Amino acid sequence: MTRQNPRVREVDENDLEVHPPKEWAAGLPAVYYSMEPALDHMGPVRAGRILLSMNQKGGFDCMSCAWPDPGHRSTFEYCENGAKAVTWEATPVTIAPEFWSEHSICELRERSEYWLGMQGRLTEPVYKAPGEEHYRPIGWDEAISLVADKLKSLDSPDQAAFYTSGRASNEAAFLYQLFVRGFGTNNLPDCSNMCHESSGWGMGQTIGVGKATVSYDDYVSTDLMIIIGQNPGTNHPRMLTALERLKENGGRIVAVNPLPEAGLRRFKNPQKAKGVVGRGTQLADQFLQIRSGGDMALLQAVSKRVLEAEAAAPGTVLDHEFLAEHCEGLEELTAHLAELDEQTVLEATGLTSAEIDELAQRYLQAEKVIITWAMGVTQQKNGVATIKEIINLLLLRGNIGKPGAGASPIRGHSNVQGDRTMGIWEQMPPAFLDALGQEFSFAPPRDHGVDAVDAVRRMRDGRMKFFLALGGNFVAAMSDTVATEAAMDKLDMNVQISTKLNRSHTVTGAEALILPTLGRTEVDIQATGPQFVSVEDTVSAVHPSWGKVEPVAPNLLSEVAIVSRLARATLGERLDADWEGFEADYDRIRDHIANVVVGCENYNERIRQEGGFVMANGPRDSRTFNTPTGKAQLTVNALYPLECPPGRLILQTMRSHDQFNTTIYGYNDRYRGIKKGRHVVFVNPEDIAELGLEDGQLVDVHGEYVDGKDRVLRRFRIVSYPTARGCAAAYYPEANVLVPLDDTVTGSNTPVSKGVIVRLEPTAEGPSGGSSQENAVAGVPATA
Repeated sequence: MTRQNPRVREVDENDLEVHPPKEWAAGLPAVYYSMEPALDHMGPVRAGRILLSMNQKGGFDCMSCAWPDPGHRSTFEYCENGAKAVTWEATPVTIAPEFWSEHSICELRERSEYWLGMQGRLTEPVYKAPGEEHYRPIGWDEAISLVADKLKSLDSPDQAAFYTSGRASNEAAFLYQLFVRGFGTNNLPDCSNMCHESSGWGMGQTIGVGKATVSYDDYVSTDLMIIIGQNPGTNHPRMLTALERLKENGGRIVAVNPLPEAGLRRFKNPQKAKGVVGRGTQLADQFLQIRSGGDMALLQAVSKRVLEAEAAAPGTVLDHEFLAEHCEGLEELTAHLAELDEQTVLEATGLTSAEIDELAQRYLQAEKVIITWAMGVTQQKNGVATIKEIINLLLLRGNIGKPGAGASPIRGHSNVQGDRTMGIWEQMPPAFLDALGQEFSFAPPRDHGVDAVDAVRRMRDGRMKFFLALGGNFVAAMSDTVATEAAMDKLDMNVQISTKLNRSHTVTGAEALILPTLGRTEVDIQATGPQFVSVEDTVSAVHPSWGKVEPVAPNLLSEVAIVSRLARATLGERLDADWEGFEADYDRIRDHIANVVVGCENYNERIRQEGGFVMANGPRDSRTFNTPTGKAQLTVNALYPLECPPGRLILQTMRSHDQFNTTIYGYNDRYRGIKKGRHVVFVNPEDIAELGLEDGQLVDVHGEYVDGKDRVLRRFRIVSYPTARGCAAAYYPEANVLVPLDDTVTGSNTPVSKGVIVRLEPTAEGPSGGSSQENAVAGVPATA
């Protein structure tokens, strides 16, 4: 039984509370903060049915992070933030039909992400016509026709872009890219463009694959795990259980991060007695509080120490057999690092030589090493080169392709990796396009399409007229918020396939549609009966996902159904594709995936095996490398330390503990001690004093760039916090306004959200975040 949308009040950030940051993660508070919203929003029956099916064999895959599932699973195989994600999606609260006439688009645009999401589930297609200020409900046939007619009216298929969120299933993603390429373009930007694109480029150019070279069992059996630019306690909390098992097995952990996150310190497992009444498990054996942007310098310094140790005791340090048989570039790397200046390293990292020596010794003493990283690395200006340095360090001692060792980028969205495997990329290789064209009897386009940043640039320049998003919140996720929203407003049509309201629905262009879809938790009944979908996690394990509760409304369509109907209406008989059959029976989709996607042979049979299957991975499985020479590449990368002028700080954007990507569950960040607010900037107390400011003071945060544009966050409250000296942090999506559209990672075109040079200026007294009108005058988006 559904419930209509509640009255949700915006938070008054004048009531913001700041408490000391936590020194441990999870424990009983995690249980409480998991269950309270689940029981409140869904009731005990629905909540119990969903949570006990989450990440279980025969259950559904969590729609938040892509952390892999262990072979032996506990009854409660979910985390606090996973429970919040499920509660947010599976709520029976729905948006009433009269909502659209009561709220203009202009009014919705002034609302916060939290307020929009809390209105409840979308249940019917809605349409904003040219010149109108309101959405209005329409039927599915009309909605599909409006989209198809607009697409067929474009002068060129390249005037359209088709975005994908990492929540889409493999089946939906495969059909989506087939539809787009059948339409005639490779314009397939996706959320990877804004997160792990740098990992794909850095790893692809060195070891031939952009995926993790480890399995779940490797995480718990390694001798040493180096965690760089990653906050497990908030972004993938189930990783904490694996880290606890690693420590119990005698392994060691080194954390490298500008902020001393609770999830890098100590873990209190609420499923164990010592996690309830004891101190839990100490995680990091060494914490390197690095200056933002200094990771590449640190990695080069450690590799140099490894090479120096080999020179001092030839034949005892490097894995010469592995290097000779599987790698090339050692001589060039050795000569390059011999010239590395130690003082430059110390200035770039903010560390001491003794701290770097300790890390190098830990690496040298460990036989099995995993280096794992996330957006703290990938969103740096030199993110691609930094990842190449991670690979360099691993290759020197043969830490790829053996149990307990490897490279591990941690994907932050449940199926972002699977979407890429299924063809969601603007630059898919010719072999994939050849197989796709042969399977469906057409000639796929060969020119590279646009990524997320280039899509916005084309909208800005008037060359992109149509935008379709399969999930996600593109406007809020993208950098340079003002520029992105101005560009999106130039569209002829903006179409969003969504479960709930978000900011992207309020930046409409001339026409806009919202197409409501089933959530992953909901039973998917089609003409041939109940359907399941599949996803790929961060270690290339592919497994099925079954919805477990009744849909919140009878009129909802699945993502597969929506894509199939759009394709049928737009393409007609252009492809040899049974769109109606795909909607009726997802096995038919998987049969085609098996014929097109390498590694997915016999898909329908293998996906029905207990736990699914693991895709082949050359570097992990056989120490084979899909590079031009067939060998792993040790690379030479020039070091360009991030420079910060006096009186300025290096700011990074980050999540709070009460959010997933751009979805805001609440205004608290429990581990960092923030309650009832998000418009804060975290600054080291010594930097606050040096800048002549005070803890708790309201400031305007100005970004400084060569393009001369003044990007500002108004009235953010300074929070004294033990960040690295010279560094600051603020939450996204609010702080995205400070990240210029054209400031991207060298090699991957990912927005540089970890390395924004800012200055803090005292502001006039007033409410935190500023008013919508004041921010509009200042040229920045409303943040209230």
